[in-house]
Amino acid sequence: MASPDSPRVLVVGAGIGGLTAAALLAKRGYDVRAYDLAIVPGGCASTFKRRGFTFDVGATQVAGLEPGGIHHRIFEELDIELPEATPCDPACAVLLPGETKPINVWRDPDKWRAERQRQFPGSEPFWRLMETMFEASWAFQSRDPVLPPRSPWDVWQLTQALRPDTFVTAPFTFATVGDVLRLFGLDKETRLRTFLDLQLKLYSQVDADNTAFLYAATALGVSQTPQGLYHLHGSMQVLSDRLASAIEQHGGTLKMRHAVTHLHTDPRYGNRVVSATIRNAKTDETFTEDYDAIVTNVTVQNLVSLLENPDTIEPATQKPQLPSPMRGYRRRVETLPPASGAFVIYLGVDAAAIPAGCPPHLQFFYDPAESIAENNSLFVSVSRPGDGRAPDGCATIIASSFTDTELWWDDTTYPELKQRYTDDAIARLSSYFNLSPETIVYTEAATPKTFHTFTGRDRGVVGGIGQRVPTFGPFGFANRTPLANLWLVGDCTHPGEGTAGVSYSALTAVRQLERSL
Repeated sequence: MASPDSPRVLVVGAGIGGLTAAALLAKRGYDVRAYDLAIVPGGCASTFKRRGFTFDVGATQVAGLEPGGIHHRIFEELDIELPEATPCDPACAVLLPGETKPINVWRDPDKWRAERQRQFPGSEPFWRLMETMFEASWAFQSRDPVLPPRSPWDVWQLTQALRPDTFVTAPFTFATVGDVLRLFGLDKETRLRTFLDLQLKLYSQVDADNTAFLYAATALGVSQTPQGLYHLHGSMQVLSDRLASAIEQHGGTLKMRHAVTHLHTDPRYGNRVVSATIRNAKTDETFTEDYDAIVTNVTVQNLVSLLENPDTIEPATQKPQLPSPMRGYRRRVETLPPASGAFVIYLGVDAAAIPAGCPPHLQFFYDPAESIAENNSLFVSVSRPGDGRAPDGCATIIASSFTDTELWWDDTTYPELKQRYTDDAIARLSSYFNLSPETIVYTEAATPKTFHTFTGRDRGVVGGIGQRVPTFGPFGFANRTPLANLWLVGDCTHPGEGTAGVSYSALTAVRQLERSL
């Protein structure tokens, strides 16, 4: 609970990262105010309701609920209960091209080992190396290192997390998954490559040839015990709502339908952010507030925009002026490969549409000639009976595919393109589910334009920055920005996307902020 002289901290954005940062800071005694454009908190991990169905907007799985997991640790500090959840087993069932039997990513390590040996004969040395890297990386991560370090304190935290077993990862620091496949002579194994490309695209935004091997080891290893992925009872909104309640419980303030439009710096104070302009989306009124520190839960592109002064153009670049420490930051952001958007279809269906024994999460792959979706895959989440997402006798199906964000901004072609994607997705889903006019109760779709409208994310991108070698872990964007009292949390920072990843980034920023103030 804040005291009258507590430092004032602004949190921009109420995704899971922003909510976590705001709740932790309020619990630790700071005067916290969090603002978000959306109607409900949670960002891409929020939900919406239609005709008795509850749909998860984007994220449909949670990691880190196990004892010692990041959510478990944070909820324990905040004195709030973890949401009720069921382990996902299998974590995902992957259907490769032309195949009707899935590859099941089982939660039990021995069961998963037997499955992959049967599915990918001769590949076990590769998977064993992945397991070794996961164990070392997970132990390292559990000691709360700061990556990438940007201050002597950060370097000290990183050094404290190192152990002899950590150095087993060193030879693979600059390796991609594709590099390691070639090392084991597996680069021509089509089924293995296809499986890895599909799974890694979900977690890293890029395929095996581009994904950093150490990141892949963690992303693909977290599905097995003692870790695991979880299906929340009720909806993903439960996670956001409990964090939001913790903000209020500990004396902080969360206001939805309020957009932070500009962060103001003052060179007299070392180019620190001194205030913020906020717009009330209901009334369109604006106001300005002073702050001692700012935590932003936005994309790196949005962060640059928040600091640009549209009234002043820099002669050298002909771009809006930025505080001088941020100019190199903008150049780096501008050189990033394009991030992905998502097309998502939300179906409320009769329970008869769901095949017997259907797993909670599936992934489909299609021949490029048969699909208009750029990466030709759908990641599918299916509600479970009694989990609070559908009326009795019904279920929800949520299917998402990555898409080029630039396709969706022409108003003349947008309706037709959205309908084509919808029809294509339903046709592909019908190869597994029993979909028909009689079993489909409700249909809605979201595009990058939808995500941009409701979350404010630049171009409606999802999933953060691709986890390539130059942008993962020690080489990625830091929680500390070039401005001394400004932090960044969320999927653009270490350790990457997912509710567990953004929560860890929030914890790191809170620790840094406490040290700074």
